[in-house]
Amino acid sequence: MLVHVAALSFLFFSVQSFTIKDSLKKFNRHSGNTPADEDYSVSTLIERANVNVGKNQNEPLVMFGDIAIPTGLQNADACTRDRCRWPKAMDGFVYVPYRISRAYSGRERQTIVNGLRSFAASTCVRFTPLNGQRDFVDIQSLSGCYSFVGRRGRGQVVSLSRQGCVFRQVIQHELLHALGFNHEQTRSDRDRHVRILFQNVISGMESNFIRLDTRNLGTPYDYTSVMHYGRFAFSKNGQPTIIPIPNGNAVIGQANRMSPIDIRRVNLLYDCRMYLRPNPANNS
Repeated sequence: MLVHVAALSFLFFSVQSFTIKDSLKKFNRHSGNTPADEDYSVSTLIERANVNVGKNQNEPLVMFGDIAIPTGLQNADACTRDRCRWPKAMDGFVYVPYRISRAYSGRERQTIVNGLRSFAASTCVRFTPLNGQRDFVDIQSLSGCYSFVGRRGRGQVVSLSRQGCVFRQVIQHELLHALGFNHEQTRSDRDRHVRILFQNVISGMESNFIRLDTRNLGTPYDYTSVMHYGRFAFSKNGQPTIIPIPNGNAVIGQANRMSPIDIRRVNLLYDCRMYLRPNPANNS
């Protein structure tokens, strides 16, 4: 009997071992260049979560994938004026008040709070609980993942739907919008770094790939930015919509957190001198 148990145990763990090794081999072969690799990319998460965005008339107009447009259709480009930035205090920090809806579970709320606090580790931005301030970020679980670009005044919604948006990379992505940043693949110099294949884009979703007149802050184009969409973003046929150039095999849109260049841009935009280091590259 003991011999049978031992034999079965050996067989079980052998099968498990081969299964794990096989899975690791498959994982290691992934290059970020197939649709399966993008299951948890920012653009895929947002695209899935935003299937119902625009159907609720009580919510703002959302364009460019996840950017809320203010009433009157003002420019939705990245911050180019001081009034769209959050003010800096005398102590050199940028305090951005926030309020989180009670609709979230305790675990979801903690994930959001961790995303808010992540900015304090490497920038002068401090997201702080609302305490009577007029302007603040109002985090709610609405119909999808979206944010306004830059400071808009009073309570501005950052929607992080409980149905697909409460992930670190999505939280940081939407908060970067609120701080004044747009998508990487819409940069003014993007045509030197990526090629957009509009023939593969879902009809009506072309606005996600419009090139904008952005302020690049002397920073290089960043394939690893948490603001960069994946290779198959908004594809109608499973074919790529974004191809990096000149190296078509470069991995894009796979960030699960802010990149060093994302962090540097925050520090440049908000003049976080205590966090700035010499820039090794300039490709703006």
